[in-house]
Formats: sequence, C-alpha cells, structure tokens
Amino acid sequence: MGDLNSTFFALSDETRRAILESLATGEKPLGELARPFDMTQTAVSQHVRLLEKAGLVSIEKRGRVRHCALNDVGNLEAAFGWIKNYEQFWSSALDRLEIELKNTDD
Repeated sequence: MGDLNSTFFALSDETRRAILESLATGEKPLGELARPFDMTQTAVSQHVRLLEKAGLVSIEKRGRVRHCALNDVGNLEAAFGWIKNYEQFWSSALDRLEIELKNTDD
C-alpha cells in the first residue's frame, strides 16, 4: 500500500485521474486504457505504473497483455479522510464568516 504523499502525487495529474475513472467501470487492458489519450501507450504505461506504486491500481500480465484494475479503496479513503479534516475546518470558518456578515448587516 502506498502512502498519502504518493496517493496525492498520483491524483495530481489529470491523465492519471482519467485512468482511474476509466478503471472504475472495470478492469481493462493497457491498450484500451491508452486509446482515448493523445499520447503513446508507453506514456500511459508510465502513468499506470505510478498509480500502481501509489497502491491505487494493480497490473497483471496475461500472455502479452497487461491488464489494469483498481485496487481496494484504502489509499483513497486515507486521502479522503485527510481532506475531510480540512472540509470541517473550512465549513466552520465559513459559518463564522456568515455570522459576522449577518451581524454587520444589522
């Protein structure tokens, strides 16, 4: 399992996020994953390897074809938990701001 830093690094790129979205519908061969992108299959493969290193996907070679699948959501849950802490912070800050703004209207 990857750590929080590698998870956020993996999620920081729109191509890798798109790969994860594609894999959310099920396992896919690498060639199929690469099809919608305007880059070589080798470049997509590098993105997939980074996602694998972060623990977000798994790669299984069957014959000559590499198949990619989402891993369990453990790493994404850890990232969500970290973000959730800040959601609570900002929600409280915005609630306080709203109260202050209402008080200045009076």
